[in-house]
Amino acid sequence: MWLQRLARFGYGTKGAVYILIGVLAILAAFTAKGKTTDTKGALHTIAAQPFGQLLLILVAVGLIGYTIWRFVQAIADPDRKGNDAKGIVTRIGYAISGLIYGALAFNAALLAFGNSGGGGNSKVTWTARILAQPFGRWLIGAIGIVIIGVGLYRIYKAYRIKFRKRLNLRELDADQQSQVVNVCRFGISARGFVFIMLGIFLLQAAYQSDASKVEGLDGLLNSIARQTYGQFLLALVAAGLVAYGIYMWVQARYRLIRAAAVS
Repeated sequence: MWLQRLARFGYGTKGAVYILIGVLAILAAFTAKGKTTDTKGALHTIAAQPFGQLLLILVAVGLIGYTIWRFVQAIADPDRKGNDAKGIVTRIGYAISGLIYGALAFNAALLAFGNSGGGGNSKVTWTARILAQPFGRWLIGAIGIVIIGVGLYRIYKAYRIKFRKRLNLRELDADQQSQVVNVCRFGISARGFVFIMLGIFLLQAAYQSDASKVEGLDGLLNSIARQTYGQFLLALVAAGLVAYGIYMWVQARYRLIRAAAVS
């Protein structure tokens, strides 16, 4: 069951990264000690801590575990999503998630051994390359619409508590289950909001044919901070990211993982 343990460690590691991002954003909202950041920025923050190299190695291992589990979900289909259109799209999403967190694991490993990785805004660079191609604006716009759709589905998933059937919370009493579910709903909704905003940035880039309109999580949090009541809004979104990290920890502890698929 080594893969099952690695998958749970992966969920926990992903949760820790998002909790760190949320805590830093909360500090940025109310003190001078924090700053908004994204997943890569969180890795740099970890690297600056005592025993940072060891922590980064653990993060890299955890994210590799999460990556492997995502590919298992995509290929072996332990969650029984099926081979219809909806199931195929969901499983492709798992594979894309695996690629993203595999790249993050690689960055963590590079940082652990003293390589800071590439600089610059890779999102802007890749968007500019796509925009320069025939039908590039349409492709970026389509990607933005898909990301917005993912965000809306996450909010729907939170509203309908669709994630609950994947969790085994029987060892908790009714009040504890209710509290856990509500925190998870808040976290999933916050992540959905983030997806929607990132998709809107892509639509702006497509409409104006301007790659600089693209923002990552760090840019999104900074944009929120600049709005009216930005301090409150940033704190709210940051709290949602912390809640999403807790949701990952809940998955690490209570998620139903089919033994046959990972043995």
